Amino acid sequence: MQSLKSRALEPTRSELAAMSRSEALIRLVPVYGLPLLAIALAVFFSILLPDTFPTMFNVRSIMSDKAIVALLALAAMLPMIAGRIDLTIGYGIVLWHILAISLQTVYGLPWPASVAIVLGCGLLAGLVNGILVEVAQIDSFIATLGTGTVLYALALWHTGGRQVVGTLPKAFLDINALFVFGLPITAFYVLGLAVVLWLIAERLPLGRQLYAIGASPKAAALNGIPVRRYVMLTFVASGFLTAATGVILAAKLRIGQAGVGLEYLLPALVGAFLGSTTIKPGRVNVWGTVVAVLVLAIGISGIQQLGGEFFVEPLFNGGTLIIAIALAGYAQRNKRSIKARVSKE
Repeated sequence: MQSLKSRALEPTRSELAAMSRSEALIRLVPVYGLPLLAIALAVFFSILLPDTFPTMFNVRSIMSDKAIVALLALAAMLPMIAGRIDLTIGYGIVLWHILAISLQTVYGLPWPASVAIVLGCGLLAGLVNGILVEVAQIDSFIATLGTGTVLYALALWHTGGRQVVGTLPKAFLDINALFVFGLPITAFYVLGLAVVLWLIAERLPLGRQLYAIGASPKAAALNGIPVRRYVMLTFVASGFLTAATGVILAAKLRIGQAGVGLEYLLPALVGAFLGSTTIKPGRVNVWGTVVAVLVLAIGISGIQQLGGEFFVEPLFNGGTLIIAIALAGYAQRNKRSIKARVSKE
């Protein structure tokens, strides 16, 4: 059973050549609409807030605040390519950031060993998800919701509802606190991860095979693609990236608490879903996901600076997700109608 299905909607050159200019423009809107929206929002808020929005301080603030969301969105994107969903990204980061701090402050382990243990636990959690989905044949939505809830329960049991605090070494805090070329190092984590995932997804046979699995697992299996192994691999990779993001969150917050982390789940999923409507519309893709998180960051930052209330961020995220799904559906229906007309001609 699948939770998602990948469909390529970007027009080919031959399709664009057979269309009128207006039809071609409509077909290209889903491809470049979101990057243009990001630029339009930046210009719009820069005009309204000339003293605060177009500043280096605001750029650094957006990059620092949204790097965690971007990393989780890229982690969530991997199972989505194969047509599955991983909800443990939001629950796992709760436990992983607490564990990264506890191992150092409570159990006295050096920070490299603590980070290695957290990353190992993330790999294990991803493997469990992969086994549940591919071996036990449980729908990925249900399986990862279950394991995620277990991870969250472990975080509550470990902390007893209290904060985990203590002195952390500077080298560990530098994982988040360093600046490179005047920008937070977390922005370079996002850029580096995006380039690596783009190379895998768009330039290696593995990426094309994962997209084939996402489009039709049965057809992929008939063509000799090891569907079970590759899907499990995406969950293991997602678990590892979630654990790594938990380490960065621990270095950022400097305290561990079970009440922090779940708020990243919705924005990360929105980023991955919204990203599937641009650059490569109809399927999740790396740069679409990065652009989507950027649009959300710019929009929320601008609205908050205009005096938006505390509920604006989840409202904006939820509303954007609904609009994204609606646009994707419109693009898909429009593609079918144009194809039908062209075939008649």
